[in-house]
Amino acid sequence: MEISPQDPHPQTTAPNPEFNPKFNPKFKLKIKAFWQRQVLAILANLQFAIGLLLAIAAASILGTVIEQGQTAEFYQENYPEHPALFGFLTYRVIAATELNHVYTSWWFISLMILFASSLAACTYNRQIPMLKVANRWSYRTKPESFTNLPLATALTVSSPTQTLDYLAQQLTAKGYKVFATADRLYARKGLVGRIGPILVHASMLLILAGAIWGGQTGFIAQEMVPSGATFKIQHLTEAGPWSKQQLPHGWQVRVNRFWIDYTAKGNIDQFYSDLSVVDDSGKEIKRETIHVNQPMRYQGITFYQANWDIAAVRFRLNQSPILQLPVTKLQSQSNGSTVWGTWIPTKPDLSAGVTLITPDLQGTFLIYDEKGNFIKTVRAGGNTEINGVTLHLMEVIGSTGLQIKADPGIPLVYAGFAAIMVGVVMSYVSHSQVWALQTDESSQGTRLYIGGKTNRAQAGFEAELVAILATVDQKSPVITNQQTTV
Repeated sequence: MEISPQDPHPQTTAPNPEFNPKFNPKFKLKIKAFWQRQVLAILANLQFAIGLLLAIAAASILGTVIEQGQTAEFYQENYPEHPALFGFLTYRVIAATELNHVYTSWWFISLMILFASSLAACTYNRQIPMLKVANRWSYRTKPESFTNLPLATALTVSSPTQTLDYLAQQLTAKGYKVFATADRLYARKGLVGRIGPILVHASMLLILAGAIWGGQTGFIAQEMVPSGATFKIQHLTEAGPWSKQQLPHGWQVRVNRFWIDYTAKGNIDQFYSDLSVVDDSGKEIKRETIHVNQPMRYQGITFYQANWDIAAVRFRLNQSPILQLPVTKLQSQSNGSTVWGTWIPTKPDLSAGVTLITPDLQGTFLIYDEKGNFIKTVRAGGNTEINGVTLHLMEVIGSTGLQIKADPGIPLVYAGFAAIMVGVVMSYVSHSQVWALQTDESSQGTRLYIGGKTNRAQAGFEAELVAILATVDQKSPVITNQQTTV
């Protein structure tokens, strides 16, 4: 600051503590109070949490009903503007609201994060304070303090067994943790029952974290690969914004063979794909045969057997090398059946040829001439004479349809489900508390006041306390919901 000669004593302005949060602790307290009373109170509200849960359930139903991850043409064909489904649901609405990929949409992720925040707030506001209260303990120092307990009684000490020490031994034998002095006692057990709800909430947060992480980093791909071909994952149908890091690096997959087992009646029994994971130099790293409900897993990516197709047919003309032609899928307009066909030239100038039709991978070929007249049926490995040329039919090349998934959040989800089961079991453990006070009353002698309470299984707790008191006093006092004197 520059000092003027006319002002030998310059004045500096001190910070006003009323408006500077750094110097005003009350301001910080107000912010903390606002956070706890307003924000956390809203998030921890049960009705708010139920509303979020219903919204997530409704969104999940939409994601189940509306096909996910399809092409734009698919939605234009199935959800046209005229007529719109339900009067409003069109492909434009689906695209604008991201209903074509519900589980990775920004609004669904926002609902998940909000619900996770509600669970965390409920844990912070309710479950943790309840655990702290349960963990704190104190003695009851006056007989009158036993009157507000659900179960209470008073004994007149008349024998050596009717002592506080003996009661402590009996409670310890029943699994209670006992704190005692010469004339006072406090015992508790089942504190794990208070931890159970916290574990359940933490498990649900873990499941939500796994679902969000999987949606953001995972992907689903579809690949149709002919037997003998090697492929890299390219055709993604669903992908999170950070899914590129999950794509394979340094390895690819080779389809050694694809085949179908048929029943005696000619129906499909099972699909099989013999797959090999190979590095960039072609060295095999892993080999496994997959079928429906028996996928292959490698580095967090799962390969499922999902579909099949016919890619090509191999043949020879006279003594030519083995030739291969792709086939085209054809669908009958009369009965909807599917066959595959191709045209095989029988002259070098392509002026003549035959049509080859096959209905499946069993190796049966139907041959038709140029006019569409049926000529002959030939099995794979057989041959026939056509237009002066010997046609040797070698085999049908099948294509395996693979669905490929990567979901890095699955371990978190599985861990959450395992923990939630443990938490639910823990939550059923009763938290039981017992107090006792031994006093000298000149009119009635030495008195032992005993009382207790539990948060669940009231009948079992009452029976347990009666059994303990039966060993302390041979009169077996009856315990009721009101204090009684024996």
